[in-house]
Amino acid sequence: MIWVKPAVLFLSVLTAVWGSGPDLDQARKSYQLTQFETSLRLLHAIPESARDGAVWELIGKNYYGLADYKKATESLEKATALEPENSEFELWLGRAYGRRAETSSMITAPGFASKARQHFEKAAQLNPRNLEAQSDLFEYYLEAPGFLGGGQEKAALVAAQIARINPAEGHWAEAKLAEKRKEFSKAEQQLRSAIEIAPHQIGRLIDLAKLLTRQGRIQEADQSLARAEQIAPNTPKLVFAKADLYIRSKRNLDVAKELLTRYLTMPLSPDDPPRSQAEKLLKQLVG
Repeated sequence: MIWVKPAVLFLSVLTAVWGSGPDLDQARKSYQLTQFETSLRLLHAIPESARDGAVWELIGKNYYGLADYKKATESLEKATALEPENSEFELWLGRAYGRRAETSSMITAPGFASKARQHFEKAAQLNPRNLEAQSDLFEYYLEAPGFLGGGQEKAALVAAQIARINPAEGHWAEAKLAEKRKEFSKAEQQLRSAIEIAPHQIGRLIDLAKLLTRQGRIQEADQSLARAEQIAPNTPKLVFAKADLYIRSKRNLDVAKELLTRYLTMPLSPDDPPRSQAEKLLKQLVG
């Protein structure tokens, strides 16, 4: 018989209770409603000694939502230390370091960008069928310069893996790659193929509208947005996208203002553009 010290036994029980308790469930619900500070209050009530990888991950994601990327990386580092084989934890740590790179000085940005790449690569290696990890790694390779580990050839290899996981998303990746190469007709063709495979995915219709807008094909862009509106009317992502495109093309600015004002009153999810981004655009219009 193995004897366990009472203190050790109590700690293991406490960890199990906190790790699956109602506070964590409520914290997750608050996070999904973008109530990041509320979620953090619930999570911070859990003793540090009882926090498992899932708790640290959610703490990090909340700080990410609040744009506190330093605390996000610190928390997500703790999550990955506890579960080093968890692809999702590595993905979010890569995202947090990516944001730190975007918001830091020219001196520190390259180091953070390299860390982002390393964690994206590890997330993709741990679970090759993690579509979000493959997509984030693809975008890193596509946009980052060679000295930071980027490159179109690397992006093309990841695009092929994305296509194996999800054919529609594979066409999206090929469209991004084609536009990067200034092959605009091919990019449009790939996006239309993605829409044909997944006709109810409004994200690809928005992407097509953005591509057409960048080419000055405004009427066709509006047609793509109208089709998205038929599929998912008044969804936050679409409301924001319409306002953003109107501002980029310098038209319908009064409508854009109304859309952004409405967006700021809508219930959002972490997958929607943050309110701070809408506030920034609205400030540009008012200013």
